[in-house]
Amino acid sequence: MLFNSYAFLLVFLPAALALHALVERFQPSWRLPLLLVLSIVFYGYWDWRFIPLIILSIVINWAIARLFASTRRESLIVIAITANLFVLALFKYADFFAGLANTLPGVSIPMLSLALPLGISFFTFHHVMYLTDLRAGKTKPFDLVRYGLYIAFFPQVLAGPLVRWSEIMHQFDERPYQRSDAAERFARGIMLLIVGLAKKVLIGDQLAVNVNPVFAAAELGSVTVAQAWQGTLSFAFQIYFDFSGYTDMALGIALMFGVVLPQNFDTPYRALSLQDFWRRWHMTLSRFLRDYLYIALGGNRHGLALQLLALFATMTLGGLWHGAGMTFVAWGVAHGVGLGVGVLWRRAGLPMHPIVGWFLTFLFVVLTWVLFRAESFQGALHMYEGLLGLAPLGSGFKWRAIAWAAVFAMIGPTAWALVHKPQPHPLLAVALAIMFIVLLLKIGDSESYEFIYFQF
Repeated sequence: MLFNSYAFLLVFLPAALALHALVERFQPSWRLPLLLVLSIVFYGYWDWRFIPLIILSIVINWAIARLFASTRRESLIVIAITANLFVLALFKYADFFAGLANTLPGVSIPMLSLALPLGISFFTFHHVMYLTDLRAGKTKPFDLVRYGLYIAFFPQVLAGPLVRWSEIMHQFDERPYQRSDAAERFARGIMLLIVGLAKKVLIGDQLAVNVNPVFAAAELGSVTVAQAWQGTLSFAFQIYFDFSGYTDMALGIALMFGVVLPQNFDTPYRALSLQDFWRRWHMTLSRFLRDYLYIALGGNRHGLALQLLALFATMTLGGLWHGAGMTFVAWGVAHGVGLGVGVLWRRAGLPMHPIVGWFLTFLFVVLTWVLFRAESFQGALHMYEGLLGLAPLGSGFKWRAIAWAAVFAMIGPTAWALVHKPQPHPLLAVALAIMFIVLLLKIGDSESYEFIYFQF
């Protein structure tokens, strides 16, 4: 179920809020089971065949956690994490690796062509985070309902943010509508939902019109310089407004149900270095990669060479996590190399003017988005030829949507900061209601696109 669909906005969400309010008021002990049932219904709406997968995933990991708590056998955690990663690899990467193997002489491995369960990357990482912390003694076993809700809570199950157990478990035990600031939190949740929907519908989807034809043309042949820069710059802002818009909606929806989720973006295109960029972009994935992969690989504790190798491996695997394709791997490799260069630059004590740092960072991020968006290296090569001026100049560069997006992305505040500034006022409520109606009409009037990160 898409957040930007009539089914969600006009049916599921109002019904879920009404049921939640009734249960919270008259039967609080049913609140968490109700949220879990709603989350499974939300997940299964997309494809009911995957309901058994997420339920089994929850039950098996929960049972292993309970068994570990009683026996302290660390092998149980190792087996559980390995099994989770195997299931992820089976659905997401089996055909990718089979295709690589089939390039070898004499090898012919049949393709499985399995449908990819939505959100499998995200709920797998939630299992890994919890099990790793459980083995380290940082957490404890929870009952099945709470653990199931941690994994499947519907605002974050499909595309994050990646939530640590310590950020959410204690909130499940609260009475959200009994808080003194309950009305304010609910109102700010609505504002986040509307702002996120506006970022998706009014900016992200409009930029998609500039992006999709250009990258499709690049797969078939060369593109002009104007087309290459239009498609690349448009995609840089499209993916930001698409993904951050989704995250704002997720945070807003969770807030309406009394749960505060961690923020995922902090004006990343203002970053002054690549390291700074990854502290602002998809922040919950960045900290997952840092805490559960980079540090596990040695981090910066064992010398420069191992630090660079850990950075390279972390970002390469991070690229592969985004998609089963060599272009995603190349994107991750590029960022691993870029971060490594940054480490060497800082170690050498070389100066970098902030404006130069911002320009180089922005240019690097924008150029590497080509690898992320292109469907093949051939398509990416055609885009780079256009970007480097090795193609006809062309004309008709559609700059207006890009310019507006750049202004909002680089100057405007984050949605979280924006919705926490205004004080309650009837005129504000009227303005938001009008904006919501306009967005609903816009959804019905134009082509709606899936959120980009749903495919990961």
